[in-house]
Amino acid sequence: MSAPTANWSYPTAIKFGPGRVKELADHCKAAGITKPLLVTDKALASLPITAQALDILDAAGLGRAVFSQVDPNPNEKNMEDGLKVYRAGGHDGVVCFGGGSALDLGKMIALMVDQSVSVWDLEDIGDWWTRANPDTIAPIIAVPTTAGTGSEVGRAGVLTNSETHKKKIIFHPKLLPVVTICDPELTVGMPAFITAGTGMDALAHCLEAFCSPFYHPMSQGIALEGMRLVFENLPKAYATPTDIEARAHMMSAAAMGAVAFQKGLGAIHSLSHPVGAVYGTHHGTTNACVMPMVLDFNRDAIEEKITQAAAYLGIAGGFEGFKARVESLRTKLGIPANLTAMGVKAEDLDMLTDMALEDPSCGGNPVEMTRENTRALFESCI
Repeated sequence: MSAPTANWSYPTAIKFGPGRVKELADHCKAAGITKPLLVTDKALASLPITAQALDILDAAGLGRAVFSQVDPNPNEKNMEDGLKVYRAGGHDGVVCFGGGSALDLGKMIALMVDQSVSVWDLEDIGDWWTRANPDTIAPIIAVPTTAGTGSEVGRAGVLTNSETHKKKIIFHPKLLPVVTICDPELTVGMPAFITAGTGMDALAHCLEAFCSPFYHPMSQGIALEGMRLVFENLPKAYATPTDIEARAHMMSAAAMGAVAFQKGLGAIHSLSHPVGAVYGTHHGTTNACVMPMVLDFNRDAIEEKITQAAAYLGIAGGFEGFKARVESLRTKLGIPANLTAMGVKAEDLDMLTDMALEDPSCGGNPVEMTRENTRALFESCI
């Protein structure tokens, strides 16, 4: 057996801790941003934490411009609307403020300010990212207000095509924020179902990265510790929203999951992406819904790994014990038991199967996904 070879890239400067959102203006100035556009979602736009961030920018002479027309599954129409605001305002950088949707769309705005190609030409396929002009990509600062997607430490964003309803992963190295501010105090006001769904998204990232067959021992270790942080702290953050220590550990787990999934994702995400695109379901909640079924689907390929993980995590019973812990956590968090409970219709399974097989996540699944077994997996989720 020959020694493995791989290409690895790890994240950016992270300013972590309670109250660190107060440093936002300083980091904008250090990045050369003099007129930022703060991109957030519709729900966050009117909340005090957003007003606080805008006050911090305004007090430093950086204005208080905001764009908030971001759908839960952002699409190219949201992006074009944001680009109009960015260009009209003469902005020179983006502050991505919010959950995964706002972070992803803010990145897309920064990317497409002055490109000669379509955003769809920059999908994460091969070297397509080289089609972009890197000199026109605006600097990005990320401020997550949820603990789940980890987009704040990623070099990609997910954008839904409004015509085909397919989610596409858009990639460029310069989409990595120059600075990320992880302030757990910003997550305290999350609704309970968002705390649950985003937290389970972090678990899905760590779990799928850990089970991916590709070689990346750094990601492997990060994924394992990320799972520990979720199992120990998500129930606490859900039950006691003001538990800053639990909130902080969940922010760490979210970033760790996004770093770890450079190793690969799998069937959880390849099922979840089309369901979210077609039905508008919450991404992390959908991941949590299909997680036990995917564990069963992959069992023959991952049982040894999961048994090792269970031992580290202090879970008795090997694979079955690990799966039972996942199911127990889903119950505590009020996660729907199956996709039917999330509104998915059986007559759409052929379409969803085709979409899942087109999703790049399926390439990292430890069991090869075919039309037959993927259709059967969807059926097990109904």
